[in-house]
Amino acid sequence: MLNRLVRIWWAAVCSVAVLRVTAADIVPMPAHVEKTGTELVFSSFRIKASKTLSGEAALLEEALSGQGYAVGKGAKITLALDEALSPEAYDLQISDGGIKIAGGDAAGVFYGTRSLLQLLDASPKKGVLEGLHIQDQPRYAWRGYMLDESRHFFGEEKVKQLLDVMAYYKLNKFHWHLTDEPAWRIEIKRYPLLTTVGGTGSWSDPNLPAAYYTQEQIRDIVAYAAARHIEVIPEIDMPGHATAANRAYPELTGGGTPDHPDFTFNPGKEEVYAFLTNVLREVSALFPSSYLHLGGDEVSFGIKAWETDPDVQALLKREGLDDVKGAERYFMIRMADSVKMLGKRLLGWDELLDVGVEPEHTVIMWWRHDRPGQLKKSVSKDYRTVLCPRRPLYFDFIQRQGDKWGRVWNGFNPLEDVYRYPDTDLDKWNLSETEEDRILGLQANLWTERVQNEDRMDYMTFPRLCALAEAAWTPREVKDFDSFNRRMEHGYRLFDRLGIRYFRPDRKEPTGPVRKDKEDPMDFRD
Repeated sequence: MLNRLVRIWWAAVCSVAVLRVTAADIVPMPAHVEKTGTELVFSSFRIKASKTLSGEAALLEEALSGQGYAVGKGAKITLALDEALSPEAYDLQISDGGIKIAGGDAAGVFYGTRSLLQLLDASPKKGVLEGLHIQDQPRYAWRGYMLDESRHFFGEEKVKQLLDVMAYYKLNKFHWHLTDEPAWRIEIKRYPLLTTVGGTGSWSDPNLPAAYYTQEQIRDIVAYAAARHIEVIPEIDMPGHATAANRAYPELTGGGTPDHPDFTFNPGKEEVYAFLTNVLREVSALFPSSYLHLGGDEVSFGIKAWETDPDVQALLKREGLDDVKGAERYFMIRMADSVKMLGKRLLGWDELLDVGVEPEHTVIMWWRHDRPGQLKKSVSKDYRTVLCPRRPLYFDFIQRQGDKWGRVWNGFNPLEDVYRYPDTDLDKWNLSETEEDRILGLQANLWTERVQNEDRMDYMTFPRLCALAEAAWTPREVKDFDSFNRRMEHGYRLFDRLGIRYFRPDRKEPTGPVRKDKEDPMDFRD
């Protein structure tokens, strides 16, 4: 429905003859920009906003002060809500009389302020703004980024910096992969061994001391994100990718393979369901998000062990299940019921389509680009679906042929491919309008097996994150990769100021500072 409304809105805007599309130094590129021929000059500012928008006003004041502008009697900036605008939409007007930002909701106002900050940052003369009228709203409601911190842990300060940059580029979903094989990274008070034992080690060093987020830190990060209109979605992986939890509580294990020992929770043990439901209760209380992500992927790495496990075999007999795949379905349906009981909506990888969970209570994340049939199955069976395929949205993949920084796995994911997605595939999928409307949006995933430090995390993320932001926000008709590359010159200067080490398509080596207090093992690939 949202996609159809965007198309109707776009057609209406295009029918207004007085408006014309022009370039603005903003990422993502706004849907419509009109130059008005005026100019605004200021060195100080004052913000007028209702109490409802006090948070947005405070963040704008903080950012403007950080850019060197003083609070005073200078340019008047008015923030307001406008019922005529859609959620997340904004209307930004800059004239010699001041600046007006209206939004369909507080998020829309916030995004208008981010566009203003980018215009100021890109201005060739400090404090001088060209007169503009911008009308803008997102193409997709889901504009996400996933960070895997089980395999390597980055910490609160780095996550907050990431959230700041996400907000600057109007991304609104932070999917937090907190549990997996190497380590469990979220405090669960009822089961302290999950972190003291399960939180030790990383993918590259199993001997590291425990590193995890306390519940107090989780609340702080969630609130920090919410102020920037980013929803934080936790992932507690099950029934596979459970090795760290089973290290802490071995009685829960359902086994695995020689390469993946203790990979699964045991679906035949009743205490497993009680344990995981108790975990989800604590997680649910920490995250106000309407979603809980349960993973549900790659269970094949452990399912062979179920064929001889006495508890699983007893389950098959007791429930009249045909095989171990039936045990997997039984497990996920029970845990989906727990999610529903907690008032949340189930989020999971596209393997859930084979389980038969309820479409009205489930969102599918389609990640297997080599299985387009799974996407078609998802949208044709009424599942709301997020596109996050390995090609081109896995940010741990190398960025160009021959690059030595990143995962080499059946190709690479260059900046341009991220930018042009999903339009490169939409025409091939032959989806009906109803099916296309079930696509919620886009998400990039950074798995961190080969991302063992902040430099690597930054290099694999930036500027592909910006290309993702424009792919998910800007109407197809307005997207222009050459224009994006030109506008990213301002983004590169931002990364330099933030101390972010990043990729540039016109350079052979990573750009940005090297952290002198740490090793710099960037040359690390499969």
